[in-house]
Amino acid sequence: MAHDFNNLLMGIMGYTELCRDLVTDNPPALELLDAVLKEVKRSANLTRQLLAFARKQTVAPKVISLNDAVANMLTMLPRLIGEDIDVAWFPADELHPIKIDPSQIDQILANLCVNARDAINGTGRITIETAPVSVTDDYCKQHAETLPGDYAVLAVSDDGCGMDQETLSHIFEPFYTKKKVGEGTGLGLATVYGIVKQNNGFINVYSELGKGSTFRVYLPVSPEALEAPQAPVPDTIRIGGSETILLVEDEHAIRESMRLFLEQIGYTVLSAESPEAALRLAAEQAKPIDLLVTDVVMPGMNGRELSDRLRTEHAALRCLYLSGYTANVIAHRGVLEENVHFLSKPCSLNELAHTIRGILDQPA
Repeated sequence: MAHDFNNLLMGIMGYTELCRDLVTDNPPALELLDAVLKEVKRSANLTRQLLAFARKQTVAPKVISLNDAVANMLTMLPRLIGEDIDVAWFPADELHPIKIDPSQIDQILANLCVNARDAINGTGRITIETAPVSVTDDYCKQHAETLPGDYAVLAVSDDGCGMDQETLSHIFEPFYTKKKVGEGTGLGLATVYGIVKQNNGFINVYSELGKGSTFRVYLPVSPEALEAPQAPVPDTIRIGGSETILLVEDEHAIRESMRLFLEQIGYTVLSAESPEAALRLAAEQAKPIDLLVTDVVMPGMNGRELSDRLRTEHAALRCLYLSGYTANVIAHRGVLEENVHFLSKPCSLNELAHTIRGILDQPA
Protein backbone atom coordinates (compact mmCIF):
# COMPACT_ATOMS: atom_id res chain seq x y z
CA MET A 1 0.00 0.00 0.00
CA ALA A 2 2.77 2.45 0.94
CA HIS A 3 4.62 1.74 -2.31
CA ASP A 4 1.61 2.26 -4.58
CA PHE A 5 0.43 5.29 -2.63
CA ASN A 6 3.85 6.96 -2.69
CA ASN A 7 4.25 6.32 -6.42
CA LEU A 8 0.91 7.98 -7.11
CA LEU A 9 1.79 10.95 -4.92
CA MET A 10 5.16 11.45 -6.57
CA GLY A 11 3.60 11.44 -10.03
CA ILE A 12 1.09 14.08 -8.91
CA MET A 13 3.84 16.10 -7.23
CA GLY A 14 6.13 15.99 -10.29
CA TYR A 15 3.52 17.08 -12.82
CA THR A 16 2.22 19.78 -10.46
CA GLU A 17 5.70 21.25 -10.00
CA LEU A 18 6.26 21.24 -13.77
CA CYS A 19 2.94 23.04 -14.28
CA ARG A 20 3.92 25.55 -11.62
CA ASP A 21 7.06 26.44 -13.56
CA LEU A 22 4.90 27.25 -16.61
CA VAL A 23 2.55 29.70 -14.88
CA THR A 24 4.90 31.89 -12.85
CA ASP A 25 3.12 35.00 -14.20
CA ASN A 26 -0.32 33.77 -13.08
CA PRO A 27 -0.68 34.23 -9.29
CA PRO A 28 -4.16 32.61 -9.00
CA ALA A 29 -2.92 29.49 -10.79
CA LEU A 30 0.22 29.40 -8.63
CA GLU A 31 -1.92 29.57 -5.51
CA LEU A 32 -4.05 26.62 -6.64
CA LEU A 33 -1.00 24.54 -7.61
CA ASP A 34 0.64 25.31 -4.27
CA ALA A 35 -2.55 24.07 -2.60
CA VAL A 36 -2.26 20.79 -4.52
CA LEU A 37 1.37 20.40 -3.41
CA LYS A 38 0.38 21.09 0.19
CA GLU A 39 -2.25 18.33 0.10
CA VAL A 40 0.23 15.90 -1.50
CA LYS A 41 2.68 16.55 1.32
CA ARG A 42 -0.08 15.98 3.90
CA SER A 43 -0.88 12.65 2.24
CA ALA A 44 2.80 11.69 2.19
CA ASN A 45 3.07 12.47 5.89
CA LEU A 46 0.20 10.07 6.64
CA THR A 47 2.11 7.29 4.86
CA ARG A 48 5.25 8.13 6.85
CA GLN A 49 3.25 7.85 10.07
CA LEU A 50 2.02 4.40 9.09
CA LEU A 51 5.56 3.29 8.23
CA ALA A 52 6.90 4.75 11.47
CA PHE A 53 4.38 2.80 13.54
CA ALA A 54 5.23 -0.39 11.64
CA ARG A 55 8.94 0.38 12.20
CA LYS A 56 9.40 0.25 8.42
CA GLN A 57 10.80 3.73 7.85
CA THR A 58 14.12 3.79 6.08
CA VAL A 59 16.27 5.99 8.27
CA ALA A 60 19.67 7.67 8.02
CA PRO A 61 20.80 7.94 11.66
CA LYS A 62 23.25 10.64 12.69
CA VAL A 63 24.97 11.32 15.99
CA ILE A 64 23.18 14.40 17.33
CA SER A 65 22.55 16.40 20.46
CA LEU A 66 19.04 15.79 21.78
CA ASN A 67 19.02 19.28 23.31
CA ASP A 68 19.87 20.87 19.95
CA ALA A 69 17.27 18.80 18.12
CA VAL A 70 14.54 19.87 20.54
CA ALA A 71 15.68 23.52 20.49
CA ASN A 72 15.41 23.55 16.69
CA MET A 73 11.75 22.52 16.97
CA LEU A 74 10.71 25.08 19.58
CA THR A 75 10.01 27.87 17.07
CA MET A 76 7.60 25.60 15.19
CA LEU A 77 5.62 24.39 18.20
CA PRO A 78 3.36 27.48 18.54
CA ARG A 79 2.02 26.75 15.04
CA LEU A 80 1.13 23.22 16.14
CA ILE A 81 -0.33 23.89 19.58
CA GLY A 82 -1.55 27.51 19.38
CA GLU A 83 -0.71 30.64 21.32
CA ASP A 84 -2.90 29.86 24.37
CA ILE A 85 -0.59 27.11 25.58
CA ASP A 86 2.70 28.04 27.26
CA VAL A 87 5.76 25.92 26.48
CA ALA A 88 8.49 25.57 29.13
CA TRP A 89 11.85 24.15 28.05
CA PHE A 90 14.33 22.71 30.56
CA PRO A 91 17.36 21.11 28.86
CA ALA A 92 19.85 19.06 30.86
CA ASP A 93 23.25 20.68 31.33
CA GLU A 94 25.21 17.55 30.44
CA LEU A 95 23.70 15.09 28.01
CA HIS A 96 25.52 12.49 25.92
CA PRO A 97 24.70 12.45 22.19
CA ILE A 98 22.29 9.96 20.67
CA LYS A 99 22.26 8.31 17.25
CA ILE A 100 18.95 8.73 15.44
CA ASP A 101 17.52 10.19 12.25
CA PRO A 102 16.99 13.89 13.21
CA SER A 103 13.58 13.94 11.50
CA GLN A 104 12.42 11.27 13.94
CA ILE A 105 13.04 13.56 16.91
CA ASP A 106 10.86 16.13 15.13
CA GLN A 107 8.14 13.50 14.71
CA ILE A 108 8.32 12.40 18.35
CA LEU A 109 8.19 15.91 19.74
CA ALA A 110 5.47 17.13 17.36
CA ASN A 111 3.20 14.18 18.09
CA LEU A 112 3.68 14.37 21.87
CA CYS A 113 3.01 18.11 21.89
CA VAL A 114 -0.10 17.80 19.72
CA ASN A 115 -1.35 15.04 22.04
CA ALA A 116 -0.71 17.32 25.03
CA ARG A 117 -2.52 20.21 23.30
CA ASP A 118 -5.59 18.05 22.75
CA ALA A 119 -5.58 17.10 26.45
CA ILE A 120 -5.62 20.77 27.52
CA ASN A 121 -8.96 22.57 27.55
CA GLY A 122 -8.22 26.20 26.68
CA THR A 123 -5.09 27.64 28.24
CA GLY A 124 -2.43 25.43 29.75
CA ARG A 125 1.22 24.52 29.93
CA ILE A 126 3.44 21.97 28.21
CA THR A 127 6.81 21.24 29.81
CA ILE A 128 9.64 19.75 27.76
CA GLU A 129 12.68 18.40 29.57
CA THR A 130 15.77 16.31 28.87
CA ALA A 131 17.85 14.34 31.34
CA PRO A 132 20.56 11.67 31.46
CA VAL A 133 19.40 8.39 33.02
CA SER A 134 21.16 5.11 33.77
CA VAL A 135 18.79 2.15 33.68
CA THR A 136 19.74 -0.71 35.99
CA ASP A 137 19.06 -4.44 35.82
CA ASP A 138 16.71 -4.14 38.80
CA TYR A 139 14.64 -1.51 36.97
CA CYS A 140 14.42 -3.75 33.90
CA LYS A 141 13.12 -6.64 35.98
CA GLN A 142 10.19 -4.50 37.08
CA HIS A 143 9.46 -2.83 33.71
CA ALA A 144 8.77 -4.75 30.52
CA GLU A 145 10.39 -3.78 27.20
CA THR A 146 13.36 -2.08 28.91
CA LEU A 147 17.10 -2.77 28.63
CA PRO A 148 19.88 -1.70 31.01
CA GLY A 149 22.23 1.07 29.91
CA ASP A 150 22.68 4.82 29.62
CA TYR A 151 19.90 6.86 28.04
CA ALA A 152 19.01 10.41 27.11
CA VAL A 153 15.42 11.02 28.20
CA LEU A 154 12.98 13.38 26.52
CA ALA A 155 10.00 14.15 28.76
CA VAL A 156 6.84 15.97 27.63
CA SER A 157 4.32 16.88 30.35
CA ASP A 158 0.98 18.67 30.27
CA ASP A 159 -1.56 19.95 32.81
CA GLY A 160 -4.51 18.66 30.79
CA CYS A 161 -7.35 16.29 31.52
CA GLY A 162 -5.23 13.19 32.08
CA MET A 163 -6.16 9.60 31.19
CA ASP A 164 -7.82 6.72 32.95
CA GLN A 165 -6.33 3.23 33.05
CA GLU A 166 -8.51 1.98 30.20
CA THR A 167 -7.25 4.73 27.89
CA LEU A 168 -3.63 4.22 29.02
CA SER A 169 -3.85 0.55 28.04
CA HIS A 170 -4.65 1.49 24.40
CA ILE A 171 -2.81 4.75 23.68
CA PHE A 172 -0.09 3.23 21.48
CA GLU A 173 -2.49 1.23 19.33
CA PRO A 174 -2.82 2.53 15.75
CA PHE A 175 -6.13 4.26 14.96
CA TYR A 176 -7.14 4.29 18.63
CA THR A 177 -8.55 7.74 19.39
CA LYS A 178 -11.23 9.37 21.52
CA LYS A 179 -11.63 12.25 19.07
CA LYS A 180 -14.68 12.66 16.90
CA VAL A 181 -14.70 11.52 13.28
CA GLY A 182 -12.61 13.89 11.18
CA GLU A 183 -10.64 15.26 14.16
CA GLY A 184 -7.74 12.80 14.13
CA THR A 185 -6.39 9.49 12.88
CA GLY A 186 -5.18 8.01 16.15
CA LEU A 187 -1.71 7.54 14.65
CA GLY A 188 0.24 10.15 16.63
CA LEU A 189 1.24 8.12 19.69
CA ALA A 190 1.49 4.93 17.65
CA THR A 191 4.01 6.76 15.47
CA VAL A 192 6.02 7.77 18.54
CA TYR A 193 6.01 4.21 19.83
CA GLY A 194 7.20 2.80 16.52
CA ILE A 195 10.07 5.31 16.23
CA VAL A 196 11.23 4.72 19.79
CA LYS A 197 11.26 0.93 19.37
CA GLN A 198 13.02 1.22 16.00
CA ASN A 199 15.82 3.08 17.80
CA ASN A 200 16.14 0.52 20.61
CA GLY A 201 14.54 2.78 23.19
CA PHE A 202 11.42 2.62 25.31
CA ILE A 203 8.68 4.95 26.52
CA ASN A 204 6.92 5.34 29.87
CA VAL A 205 3.67 7.18 30.54
CA TYR A 206 2.31 8.52 33.80
CA SER A 207 -1.14 10.11 33.95
CA GLU A 208 -3.83 11.06 36.44
CA LEU A 209 -7.37 12.17 35.61
CA GLY A 210 -7.72 15.91 36.07
CA LYS A 211 -4.00 16.44 36.69
CA GLY A 212 -2.26 15.77 33.37
CA SER A 213 0.20 13.36 31.78
CA THR A 214 3.93 12.86 31.34
CA PHE A 215 5.52 10.90 28.48
CA ARG A 216 9.17 9.92 28.98
CA VAL A 217 11.07 8.74 25.90
CA TYR A 218 14.31 6.85 26.62
CA LEU A 219 16.83 6.85 23.76
CA PRO A 220 20.20 5.04 24.15
CA VAL A 221 23.26 7.27 24.18
CA SER A 222 25.90 6.89 21.48
CA PRO A 223 29.61 6.29 22.08
CA GLU A 224 30.37 8.21 18.87
CA ALA A 225 31.23 11.92 18.71
CA LEU A 226 28.78 14.52 17.42
CA GLU A 227 28.72 15.01 13.65
CA ALA A 228 29.37 18.44 12.14
CA PRO A 229 26.15 20.27 11.14
CA GLN A 230 25.31 20.48 7.43
CA ALA A 231 24.18 23.61 5.62
CA PRO A 232 20.44 23.62 4.77
CA VAL A 233 19.38 22.98 1.18
CA PRO A 234 17.98 26.12 -0.54
CA ASP A 235 14.25 25.86 -1.25
CA THR A 236 14.05 27.76 -4.52
CA ILE A 237 17.32 27.43 -6.45
CA ARG A 238 17.37 24.35 -8.65
CA ILE A 239 20.93 23.40 -9.54
CA GLY A 240 21.35 21.59 -12.85
CA GLY A 241 24.28 20.29 -14.89
CA SER A 242 25.40 18.83 -18.19
CA GLU A 243 26.14 15.24 -17.17
CA THR A 244 24.45 12.11 -18.51
CA ILE A 245 21.89 10.43 -16.25
CA LEU A 246 20.38 6.99 -16.74
CA LEU A 247 16.86 7.13 -15.28
CA VAL A 248 15.15 3.81 -14.53
CA GLU A 249 11.57 3.85 -13.26
CA ASP A 250 8.67 1.53 -14.11
CA GLU A 251 5.98 4.08 -13.11
CA HIS A 252 5.23 6.15 -16.23
CA ALA A 253 4.14 9.37 -14.49
CA ILE A 254 7.24 9.48 -12.29
CA ARG A 255 9.60 8.61 -15.12
CA GLU A 256 8.19 11.23 -17.49
CA SER A 257 7.96 14.08 -14.98
CA MET A 258 11.52 13.42 -13.79
CA ARG A 259 12.84 13.18 -17.36
CA LEU A 260 11.22 16.46 -18.38
CA PHE A 261 12.52 18.23 -15.30
CA LEU A 262 16.09 16.94 -15.52
CA GLU A 263 16.30 17.85 -19.20
CA GLN A 264 15.00 21.34 -18.39
CA ILE A 265 17.89 21.93 -15.99
CA GLY A 266 20.51 20.78 -18.48
CA TYR A 267 21.14 17.06 -18.04
CA THR A 268 21.19 14.48 -20.82
CA VAL A 269 18.66 11.86 -19.73
CA LEU A 270 18.48 8.24 -20.87
CA SER A 271 15.03 7.05 -19.80
CA ALA A 272 14.20 3.37 -19.28
CA GLU A 273 11.02 1.70 -18.02
CA SER A 274 12.77 -1.49 -16.83
CA PRO A 275 16.21 -2.76 -15.77
CA GLU A 276 16.49 -4.75 -19.02
CA ALA A 277 15.83 -1.62 -21.09
CA ALA A 278 18.38 0.25 -18.98
CA LEU A 279 21.07 -2.35 -19.68
CA ARG A 280 20.36 -2.09 -23.42
CA LEU A 281 20.55 1.71 -23.34
CA ALA A 282 23.81 1.62 -21.40
CA ALA A 283 25.37 -0.84 -23.85
CA GLU A 284 24.55 1.49 -26.76
CA GLN A 285 26.24 4.54 -25.20
CA ALA A 286 29.60 5.59 -26.56
CA LYS A 287 30.30 8.09 -23.78
CA PRO A 288 30.25 7.43 -20.02
CA ILE A 289 27.09 7.52 -17.92
CA ASP A 290 27.67 9.75 -14.91
CA LEU A 291 24.76 8.78 -12.67
CA LEU A 292 22.17 6.03 -12.35
CA VAL A 293 18.86 7.18 -10.83
CA THR A 294 16.80 4.07 -10.22
CA ASP A 295 13.76 2.77 -8.43
CA VAL A 296 14.63 0.11 -5.87
CA VAL A 297 11.91 -2.51 -6.40
CA MET A 298 11.11 -3.38 -10.03
CA PRO A 299 9.96 -6.50 -11.89
CA GLY A 300 12.76 -8.90 -12.77
CA MET A 301 15.66 -7.09 -11.12
CA ASN A 302 15.98 -4.66 -8.23
CA GLY A 303 17.88 -1.39 -8.31
CA ARG A 304 20.85 -2.73 -6.35
CA GLU A 305 21.30 -5.61 -8.79
CA LEU A 306 21.01 -3.24 -11.75
CA SER A 307 23.67 -0.97 -10.27
CA ASP A 308 26.03 -3.92 -9.78
CA ARG A 309 25.49 -5.06 -13.39
CA LEU A 310 26.14 -1.60 -14.82
CA ARG A 311 29.32 -1.12 -12.79
CA THR A 312 30.98 -4.01 -14.60
CA GLU A 313 31.19 -1.70 -17.65
CA HIS A 314 30.94 1.70 -15.92
CA ALA A 315 33.19 1.34 -12.87
CA ALA A 316 32.90 4.99 -11.77
CA LEU A 317 29.09 5.05 -12.02
CA ARG A 318 27.39 6.84 -9.15
CA CYS A 319 23.91 5.82 -8.04
CA LEU A 320 20.83 7.39 -6.45
CA TYR A 321 18.07 5.06 -5.28
CA LEU A 322 14.41 6.09 -5.09
CA SER A 323 11.65 4.06 -3.51
CA GLY A 324 8.09 4.20 -2.27
CA TYR A 325 8.88 1.00 -0.39
CA THR A 326 11.03 1.03 2.71
CA ALA A 327 14.23 0.32 0.75
CA ASN A 328 14.93 -3.01 2.44
CA VAL A 329 16.90 -4.04 -0.65
CA ILE A 330 19.56 -1.42 0.07
CA ALA A 331 19.19 -1.10 3.83
CA HIS A 332 20.30 -3.33 6.68
CA ARG A 333 17.43 -3.65 9.18
CA GLY A 334 15.97 -0.38 7.95
CA VAL A 335 19.21 1.59 8.27
CA LEU A 336 20.99 2.90 5.20
CA GLU A 337 24.55 1.74 4.67
CA GLU A 338 27.47 4.15 4.41
CA ASN A 339 27.78 5.96 1.05
CA VAL A 340 24.36 4.80 -0.18
CA HIS A 341 22.33 7.68 -1.63
CA PHE A 342 18.58 7.28 -1.18
CA LEU A 343 15.45 9.43 -1.51
CA SER A 344 12.06 8.31 -0.28
CA LYS A 345 9.11 8.79 -2.61
CA PRO A 346 7.47 11.18 -2.89
CA CYS A 347 10.25 13.75 -3.10
CA SER A 348 10.08 17.18 -4.70
CA LEU A 349 11.88 17.98 -7.94
CA ASN A 350 13.86 20.61 -6.04
CA GLU A 351 15.06 17.99 -3.56
CA LEU A 352 15.91 15.65 -6.43
CA ALA A 353 17.96 18.35 -8.18
CA HIS A 354 20.02 19.19 -5.11
CA THR A 355 20.61 15.55 -4.24
CA ILE A 356 21.80 14.74 -7.77
CA ARG A 357 24.11 17.75 -7.86
CA GLY A 358 25.55 16.81 -4.46
CA ILE A 359 26.29 13.25 -5.60
CA LEU A 360 27.89 14.34 -8.89
CA ASP A 361 30.08 16.91 -7.16
CA GLN A 362 31.58 14.32 -4.82
CA PRO A 363 34.98 12.80 -5.69
CA ALA A 364 34.66 9.63 -7.76
